[in-house]
Amino acid sequence: MIPAVRPAAADLSAHSALSRSPARGRVLLVALGGAALLSGLDAALVRLEVWAPVASDRLGDVHGQVMVLGFLATLISLERAQALGRAWAFLAPALFGAGALALISSAAPLLGELLQVEGAILFVATYVALWRRAPRALVAVQVLSGVLALGGAVVVTFAGPSGALPWLAGFVIVTIAAERAELAALTMGERADRELLALASTLTLSVLAALVFPSIGERLLGVTVAAIAAWLAVHDVARRQLRLTGQRRYIATALLAGYVNLLIAGLVLTIAGLRMSTATYDVVVHGVFLGFAVSMVMAHAPVILPAVLGRPLPYRPALWVPLVLLHVSLGVRFTGALSGQSQLWQAGGVLGVLAMLAFLATAVTLVVRR
Repeated sequence: MIPAVRPAAADLSAHSALSRSPARGRVLLVALGGAALLSGLDAALVRLEVWAPVASDRLGDVHGQVMVLGFLATLISLERAQALGRAWAFLAPALFGAGALALISSAAPLLGELLQVEGAILFVATYVALWRRAPRALVAVQVLSGVLALGGAVVVTFAGPSGALPWLAGFVIVTIAAERAELAALTMGERADRELLALASTLTLSVLAALVFPSIGERLLGVTVAAIAAWLAVHDVARRQLRLTGQRRYIATALLAGYVNLLIAGLVLTIAGLRMSTATYDVVVHGVFLGFAVSMVMAHAPVILPAVLGRPLPYRPALWVPLVLLHVSLGVRFTGALSGQSQLWQAGGVLGVLAMLAFLATAVTLVVRR
């Protein structure tokens, strides 16, 4: 009997080693996204014209690409690759992250931009594979978000981050809206998939219109962004979870605060467009990418990170500190921008950087201690 047992034990050991190997790879990809985040935060300090650990004008120039296509796209595409379960899909987050590192290096910027374009192509392919597996309206929405990411990666090589802003904002908004609809399928119902597909299609058309008729397209984009924010706030279960305690109240607060920021960005974009003033541009950009996107990251981290890393991120009250600090920082920043008080604007920007660093440090500590 003993000889028969030994191969089984060996097989079990080999299986355990193989199962650990993909987990290590996912940890490395998360670390790549983390490196992009830290580089993007340093670039934010450069753009705020305050002290930064690495004071580089080039770093300031690529701030948007590093944060959106480096940090956010790496994490989002990693989660989608995990959902698909195919090895080739993990090349998308690897290329997004590698492109961000290339952008902040001494290499020609075109190298990093092309790496991110390649990552976006594989990202779209991942979504198409998911749609072929489950041809639903909600998955079609996710395919649209991938197309917007690819469009943004291509446009940024020709027109820079400001020219690609509608594409990148659309990518983040549609991705998160689809994620919320997927997580809240039971409360939103089947009709929500078709409604979100209509909203995402309108947003994509408005992004295309902004290329030809900027003033009209940007305002249509603003109306659609505001409509998506209102749609999420009405349909999401978060409103009812505010009365609960612990993790559910934390997530609900982060979600609703994100929807409020997205609504503000949509309304400002509708009224002023992107080219009216630096102040309104700042409100739109950071309302979408900080107030909405980062708030969603903070909300979803206890749910998404365990699925990606295979390790739990337990809820602790300490998670409230970076969340509150983030939204206080945005209030200070927007007030300073719209009132023309540059010092107040800088203070809000620095507080935002500290909020994200605090969240990163808290999340890592909770995962490691767990």
